[in-house]
Amino acid sequence: MIFNPFRKNPHADAAYAVYNAIVAQSRHPDFYLHYGIHDNVTGRFDMIALHLSLVFHRLHEEDEQTRQFAQTLFDLFFKDMDRSLREMGVGDLTVPKKVKKMSELFYGLLGAIKDHFDSKDVEGLTQALSRNLFDPEDPENAKILAHYCFGQLDHLDPQGQIDKGTLNLLSPNDAIQAGGGQG
Repeated sequence: MIFNPFRKNPHADAAYAVYNAIVAQSRHPDFYLHYGIHDNVTGRFDMIALHLSLVFHRLHEEDEQTRQFAQTLFDLFFKDMDRSLREMGVGDLTVPKKVKKMSELFYGLLGAIKDHFDSKDVEGLTQALSRNLFDPEDPENAKILAHYCFGQLDHLDPQGQIDKGTLNLLSPNDAIQAGGGQG
């Protein structure tokens, strides 16, 4: 098969729709006003990374086509981070270093939380979120976000059209309540 560099990625439109839903959810004011996330570049990055982690967890045991969709979504995330850095005025020579650092932070967050998702370990997830999303650590708000994550995971579990571009996320308060917390 000949590689065609002009062929459109078949997952691009669906990944773009899901990514837009993730970004919109990540910008929900409640995270910044009520749950201790800093309303700055780092806080917004952390929230996008957290929501991507939820979606990737939902998709990780699917078929090859879904894995390709997840890779397209991942690539889109880092293209957006690259674009955002450039818009903020970061120099061309510095952007790759900053994107590399962002990827390390993303993988660090993903590694810190994924096992707690599988085991439904609220306390373990609370500690991981407190260490990774809050500076200084904030166990009270981290526990709220842990319940939020479990509520979203339960809500995402039956959704079978994510790789087709349909992502339905609960409001922060509804997800916290669904995850066993009090929003």
